[in-house]
Amino acid sequence: MHMKLVIDEKFDSVIWRMEIDEFADMLIVEVRDSSEKQVSFGSINLTNGKTYFKNLTTPERWLTGVEAAYDGVLLLHSYQTESGPAHKGLIAIDASTGETLWSNYNLTFDHLSGQGPVVYDSRFQPRKLFLVDIKTGATSGSYDPSVYQELTNNILTPELTTEETFSELVQMPVFGNIVHYLEFNKSEIVSLHTLTDGKINQHLLIMNDGVKVYEDLLNNNIQKIQPEAFILHKNRLIYIKNKSELKVLAL
Repeated sequence: MHMKLVIDEKFDSVIWRMEIDEFADMLIVEVRDSSEKQVSFGSINLTNGKTYFKNLTTPERWLTGVEAAYDGVLLLHSYQTESGPAHKGLIAIDASTGETLWSNYNLTFDHLSGQGPVVYDSRFQPRKLFLVDIKTGATSGSYDPSVYQELTNNILTPELTTEETFSELVQMPVFGNIVHYLEFNKSEIVSLHTLTDGKINQHLLIMNDGVKVYEDLLNNNIQKIQPEAFILHKNRLIYIKNKSELKVLAL
């Protein structure tokens, strides 16, 4: 069995967040360089691996981030204050070109529905929810959850297991006895940690019928056990290596 890398993209700084556009099969990344106080964004097609853009920046260097991705549009947010986590304002960017489509600094994102983003105007209380057209920024009437469908996604995350049988695959004991595990079709996908010469390493393994067909060292010489290392979207295995390398396998 040959494992094909659909995406192998390295970014200049830490990949801070990822969002998947369910309608356009795009992967959006938020990259943060804390030393330079610079945030940038990237957009990649999950189907064919095409990178639409990377290192896209906005006039606000740091106090902005990914809010959602929907129907080929990346939605960014600002912050109410520099020191607080509360979001305010929206900027819509074409996820294929990087072009800004619209902005509204009075609207605040609430959640993503099956029909698009649900927002409210932060100037008015009590809060009233509206559906916004992500292409134009135009708001419709009041959002009624009994009328509009909730958005469903195709993302699968691994389960936590403490099985020790995976030690044979890396030919050393599993450190912490913690394994993240996911089955997909005939593949078994595993993330685990080992300890060598006092150094903690994180591994990704894929087995087919019990035979190892793919292995990657995700992090080496780290200080503590890392959280789950991968997700699966449809038949695409998505993971990050060394905090800044985005890799996607076709299963």
